[in-house]
Amino acid sequence: MNDFSPFGNHIQTVTNFEDLVSTPFRGENNALCWARELIGDFSEIVKKVDFEGNMIELGEEELRALHLSEQGNLAREILITDLKSLRSHGASPILNLIKYYERDDAFPFFPTDVYSYHVDRSPIPTDTFLCTYYGAASELIPNSQAEQKILIPEIRHELQKLYGGEDEGFEAFLSEYFFDLHYQAKPSAIPVNLVLGHIWRLAIDHPESKVLPCVHRAPLETNGQVRLMLIC
Repeated sequence: MNDFSPFGNHIQTVTNFEDLVSTPFRGENNALCWARELIGDFSEIVKKVDFEGNMIELGEEELRALHLSEQGNLAREILITDLKSLRSHGASPILNLIKYYERDDAFPFFPTDVYSYHVDRSPIPTDTFLCTYYGAASELIPNSQAEQKILIPEIRHELQKLYGGEDEGFEAFLSEYFFDLHYQAKPSAIPVNLVLGHIWRLAIDHPESKVLPCVHRAPLETNGQVRLMLIC
């Protein structure tokens, strides 16, 4: 059973994994959400893993090696089940502990890191799946509430100065450096929090897509809190 959510026609909610992976996007709908209430203590898993750097991948073997309480074990089984379910669907999920993402400062007037509203792109038909189990969750905005940055006159002017070549190659330049994937929220935009524990499927830009790609971004970290997140 599928229903359009209170967030608007761009998001559709489902009640199980099979509907999450099989329900087609249509019309304005470019985000699917399996809304669920999780059990278990995911913070225990986060606290058990000490790592250097800004990010680490947790595999099933590493998860099973952790000595956890009953509540921690419940959380671990959910993580392993989610990984296996997505793999059985043909996806390649990655479970990460994230302190922060690398910031992009190559072009100060136009950051292209994941903290910027953006869409994903692939040369083949696929979707983005993500779930945050602990820490700040990602957010999205409807396409109608966002403007592609390369179409904003003052930004486009700066990009043309940066390019400095013939106009005929400018569009290819924008794509090569991923400028065309980034968006700016309109003043009236209302972000949708992707909620801890929910698994989301987001439409991306690919040659056979029948809907617009979903505009989303990573959250800024709060007080150094580590995030536990699955993505593929």
